[in-house]
This record gives sequence, C-alpha cells and structure tokens, in this order.
Amino acid sequence: MPPSPPIDELHFEDAPSVDEVPGPRSRRLRERQREAESSAVLYPTEMPIALHEGRGATLEDVDGNRYLDFFAGICVLNVGHANPYVTEAVTEQSERLPHSLDFPTEPRLDLIEKLDDIAPGGLAGSSRVVFGGPTGSDAVEGSIKLAKQYTGNRGMIAFYGGFHGETAGAFSLSADGKYKRDYTPLLAEVEHAPYPYPLRQGVGPDEAVERSLETVKTLLGDRYGAMPNPAGVWVEPIQGEGGVVVPPAGFLAGLRDLCDDHDVPLIVDEIQVGMGRTGEWWASDHYDITPDAMTVGKAIGNGHPLSATVYHEDLDTWGPGGHTGTFRGYNVAMRAAVRAIDYIEDHDLLAHATDLGTDIRKRLARVDSPLVAQVRGLGLFVGAEMVDEDGNPDAAVVSAVRRRCMERGVLVWGGGRDDNVLRLLPPLVMTREQAETGLDIVCDAIEDVTAERLSGD
Repeated sequence: MPPSPPIDELHFEDAPSVDEVPGPRSRRLRERQREAESSAVLYPTEMPIALHEGRGATLEDVDGNRYLDFFAGICVLNVGHANPYVTEAVTEQSERLPHSLDFPTEPRLDLIEKLDDIAPGGLAGSSRVVFGGPTGSDAVEGSIKLAKQYTGNRGMIAFYGGFHGETAGAFSLSADGKYKRDYTPLLAEVEHAPYPYPLRQGVGPDEAVERSLETVKTLLGDRYGAMPNPAGVWVEPIQGEGGVVVPPAGFLAGLRDLCDDHDVPLIVDEIQVGMGRTGEWWASDHYDITPDAMTVGKAIGNGHPLSATVYHEDLDTWGPGGHTGTFRGYNVAMRAAVRAIDYIEDHDLLAHATDLGTDIRKRLARVDSPLVAQVRGLGLFVGAEMVDEDGNPDAAVVSAVRRRCMERGVLVWGGGRDDNVLRLLPPLVMTREQAETGLDIVCDAIEDVTAERLSGD
C-alpha cells in the first residue's frame, strides 16, 4: 500500500495558468462532440473546454490550460482527481476482480462496515446497506422500493426545490418542472411541501420552518388534507440543485418528530452533501437526527460509479431479489470508496472542510456588490445567490461571473431555482492557498460584473 500523500502534494503546482480559453483543440473537440453526441449534453454548453487530466483540486484541458476546480464534478471528487491513494487500490482491484454481482467479497464487506461506522446518529451500529445501480438516482429508487415494501403504503412526500435524480421514481420526488415537463405523468401519489427558504419566502427562519412543518403535518395526519397512505418523507438536508439552501434550525428535527408521530420513514438524500462535503460525514449530523434511511452516491466512489441506500435494520424486511442491479457488485468502486473514507480520516478533512468553507463564505460575504443577495452553506458546500439591481433573481449575473472565472483559470458552477446561485463545491483536498487564489478571481469577477451592470454597459 502506498503512503497516503498530504493534500498539498496532489495538484498541478502552477494552476491556475491559462492562455486562450477555450483553446483551439477544445473548440475542435467540442465541435466533434456536437456532431456525434446527443443534444442532451449539458456541461460543455456552459463551459466549452475539453479536459485532459486532473490532479487533486486542479484540471488541465487539451490546450494545456490549467484550472482550479471549484465544482469537483458536482460534489463527486471529494478527495480529488486521481488521488494516488485511491487509484492504487482501483488499479489493483481492476486486475483481480472488477465485478462479482452480490457475492461476498472483501471490498464489499469492508465498505459496508465502514458505512456502518460513520453512519449518522442511531444508524451507526444498526444499519443495513443495499447496493443497486451505479448512480444516485438508483439509490433513490431503492429507497422508494424499501419504504413501500416496509410500510405497505404508496404515497410519497418530498419538497419544493428538491432534486433527487432523473429516473422515473426519483424524478417524481424532484420538484424541478423545467426538466420534468416533457416526461409527465410520472409516479402517482407524490405530494410536495415547501422547503424553508427564508430569503425567497420573505419571512423569518422560525416562520419558514413552521410553514413547512405545518404542511407536512397536514399531509400526514389531517383527515381532510392528508395523504391516505404515506410510505415515507424524502428530504435533502441541504438542497443542492435548488441553490445550496440550508434549512433553519428546527426543520429537520421537527420533520423527524412528525415522521415518528405518524410511523412513517424519514429518508434523507445525502447524495450531494455526504462523504464529508459539509464538514461532517453526513449533513444530517449537523442537525442531530437519525434518518430511517439515507441515499448515498456521487463522492462515495470518488469518480468511480457507485451508490447505495443505508437504512436501519428494522426496515430490512424484503427478501432475496427485493432490490437488484447489475453493477451492485462493482468491487473497483467499493475499493475506491474505502480508500476515500480512509483518506478523509487520515488527513482530518472534515475539520479542513469546516474551516476552509467558513473562510470562503466570509470572503464572499465581503464582496462589494449589491448583486450578492445572500451567501450560505456548510463546509465546502457554498452558494451565493445573485440578483439584479432591483433584487430579482438573475441567472445572467451568474453566467457572466462563471465565464470570467473560467477565462482566468477557475471553474465554478451555478444552480438554484432560477439558475441564479453561484455554487462553489471544491474537492475537500483544496489547500488554503488554492482557495485564496481562487477566491481572488471569483470576487474580482463578481465586482467586475457588478461594475458593468451598474454603469449600464
């Protein structure tokens, strides 16, 4: 086993270092992609570069431009691109036994035991794990089947602003009409409640929480407003695609109480915010709640496709074949996941994410711009909501800022209900020096766009 290298040894040393962006080779490859691949391709439409190599929190494109990566494949590469501590195990496993369905293997059982060790609250020591397909959506589908099988019910409750994936069941729980519009009808008996979002609701945190919980209470128990057969409540502990929306204190605890009162499972979607992203293993840990089940994906395999549903052993009532999937035995990703967990522990990346994320949010909050309506987040899960001169959501501001950042060697992404939230989601291995350099570029870009807007250019 190779030594686990410190985080400052993982990266291209000279990033950011850019010339022409996009360069000629990126433009040629993008044109080849347009001619051959589906028009459903998304990311290159916003960021027209062709990537060649990644190291730690840095990326290199095919033209030799090097970037600081502030979105990590949307929270996938928590221990960085091509982390040698992970790739050594991946290579070894690929040469030995890549795939084994759900036969017992050491990588599989090692990962299950690791997940039980770090599970939130009362799940630790009392959990079961089911693997299915390789994406987070597959884990959500597994959680739907689990809840329905366990309760015998069919109704599902989720939240406005939530995003859980794009397979049929996960899409039904998601509340993004922009993408769902062409594919309805989806699953029946799904209701959505408001997620507490004080900035958008124009109310204080307590009232936002009260409104949300009152709606859920009605759905669960009001004779003339209730869902008659609820199988579970699905919630993101912090909304991701919805715009890094951090719920006020009391929301998740209140939701836990309501689920207990009505004997309904609480399923927490940790796909985007788990694996140390927020400075705790799971975002649920910030709120001192124990989910009945949680879905995990994205960063668990650190770039190698893997997802799972982790749930309390009391819910383990299905029989053999209750949930299956061809790649539920992808040992390569399981080895990667064990190494990723080890690396986070060995280098105290939970504390690092907490401290660095606090510094990033403070820096963003100091930007001299009326277009920054709010900076929020936990750990290295950071969002800045952008508005126009009249205080209305403005996606064009985010697009302009992202373009300037890319041209200066920093890659950031957007999100939010109106695509007006600038999201900073760097690998947990980003160094303090890299973050400071990147934030100089991000903050300058915001101020430049602000000056242009206010001058009327």
